[in-house]
Amino acid sequence: MVESKKSTYEFKAEIKKLLDILVNSLYTSKEIFIRELISNASDALEKIRFISLKSEEYADKNLPLEIKIKIDKDSKKLIFSDTGIGLTIEEAIENLGSIAKSGAEDFLKLISENKNEVNNIIGRFGVGFYSAFMVAKEICVKSKSYKSDSKPILWKSEGNGIFEAYEIEENIPRGTSVELLLKDDALEFLEKNTIVSAIKKHSNFISYPIYIENEKINTIEAIWRKPKNQISKDEYSEFYKFLTYDYEEPSDVIHVSVDAPIQYYALLFIPKKSIDFLFLSKENYGLDLYVKKVLIQHKSKDLLPEYLSFVKGIVDSEDLPLNISRETLQENIIFNKIARSIETNILNHLSKKAENSPNEYNDFWKAHGKILKFGYSKVTDKEKFKKLLRFNSSSCSNEEEIISLDDYLNKCKNEQKAIYFLSGSGRKALENDPRLEIFKRKEIEVLFLYDPVDEFILTSLEKYKDYEFKSIDQANLAQIENLEDSQVIKKDVEELSEQDRLHLSSLVDKFKSILGDKVKDVKISKRLIDSPACLINPDDTMSSYMQKIINNATNETTIPKKILEINPTHKIVRSLIKIFKSNDNDPIIKDAAEYLFETSLLMDGFLKDPYELISKSYKFLEMASFLYSEKL
Repeated sequence: MVESKKSTYEFKAEIKKLLDILVNSLYTSKEIFIRELISNASDALEKIRFISLKSEEYADKNLPLEIKIKIDKDSKKLIFSDTGIGLTIEEAIENLGSIAKSGAEDFLKLISENKNEVNNIIGRFGVGFYSAFMVAKEICVKSKSYKSDSKPILWKSEGNGIFEAYEIEENIPRGTSVELLLKDDALEFLEKNTIVSAIKKHSNFISYPIYIENEKINTIEAIWRKPKNQISKDEYSEFYKFLTYDYEEPSDVIHVSVDAPIQYYALLFIPKKSIDFLFLSKENYGLDLYVKKVLIQHKSKDLLPEYLSFVKGIVDSEDLPLNISRETLQENIIFNKIARSIETNILNHLSKKAENSPNEYNDFWKAHGKILKFGYSKVTDKEKFKKLLRFNSSSCSNEEEIISLDDYLNKCKNEQKAIYFLSGSGRKALENDPRLEIFKRKEIEVLFLYDPVDEFILTSLEKYKDYEFKSIDQANLAQIENLEDSQVIKKDVEELSEQDRLHLSSLVDKFKSILGDKVKDVKISKRLIDSPACLINPDDTMSSYMQKIINNATNETTIPKKILEINPTHKIVRSLIKIFKSNDNDPIIKDAAEYLFETSLLMDGFLKDPYELISKSYKFLEMASFLYSEKL
């Protein structure tokens, strides 16, 4: 080799500082240099491909566009070579010798502020090439420009603040080779498996073939850039399994290709099953962000709102710069538009599925509804979101059946003004809730909410179309009473005489004085049919179920004061009226008042001490059994 015009250059002060940081290996993921060198090679190949399309004259037209990596264990060298656009001597000095204009000062500032983020920002300020100094004690670059009249060049540095750059008299093909003389603590990168692993992690979808010892490494195609009609279901499934390690096929594939106003590709998958039971989804979610097929960020949470965290996949953009930082991503207008577009595409897909394939959508809801419904406070199109909600209801045949809000409205009574709900731990408990009785009598459907968050969601959403969401506690009984009774469950009850109504009113006052501060009030119920009594929340307060959840969470022990409603048609209450007429101070009235209150408190989930209730139960059983035995 004959050297010509050999020159030595000194880096600027900030570049020396940068190289010192790199050489001293503040980075834990040293393998990142592999991604950076391959990305540089890919860019060089893309540039020569573009030149070839313009029919320009350039050197070595017949060279295949490829990247090769050679491992030389004897000399402890690792060589990356490409057949790309190459460098002239001026370009080598400019591009490899000066990086201050590419943001080195900002890079150094960010490192000084948060050293833990170094691994995430390397290569994002035009300093990717220099990451090789983490593993190399010397870097030697040979390059031949595509320009036919240019000479090959050599650039060399030990990362010590100076570099050499000069033209050489050597017959080499177009392209660039980067030769790394590895440090003793980086010899693991002389192992083929180490290199292959890094390529598959970071650079698996580079358009150009990457070879190590004549073996092509990047064998998985970036199918998201292919037209949908050229991709089979099996190809989608294979890619999904490669991406997620799931052994099952995805239930849905959302393939998006957008050209305007921004350009991006997205390949999104909805798994058949949720992994939420592992409690991982809150942290272990996000979409892989690629820029020109190079992985920039693994599981980017900024691309996907948390309520869509069940979605897996990738996003690839041509409009984002390859050297964008994580911090800049969050403020980048294009990035934010992509994120909003992805959210809209997923919601549109789910809306169409819910409309066109309701059974399949119900399967989706059962797998991922627990996560999706948390979008109630974040989604912008709340009407579209409400259409996606599903609940069990009083009209369902079992706890597994679910309906939409539109299904509910289709069965509404003509004069019905609200969508009613009842919260509880399970269907059996809710079906036997006394407060449901008037709704059964009027055949008004009630949504059954089993998840504590469901009530927060409905009260936050306020209404659907013209119907307010209301807990049955807050139902307007006057409106419901005006609705026609169901002929199926309507039952005749003998009306109280005027005198008995007066005694009933006095009995209610007696109950108030007996129970005192334990209740907010005692009233004659218009909602009860089969039960003798129940507790009702005062207006504009949360439901009993939500009160219990909050009390448990805050260790609150105070029993909330509620309204005790008693059923004037029930045999127990009718018997108490007779007793009251005979002796308004009969001890059984006090026992009955406390017993009805405590059993109602038990059904509400707020009874703390069951022993008094058990004692009264034994007492009443003793009286009943005695009266029964006297008839024998």
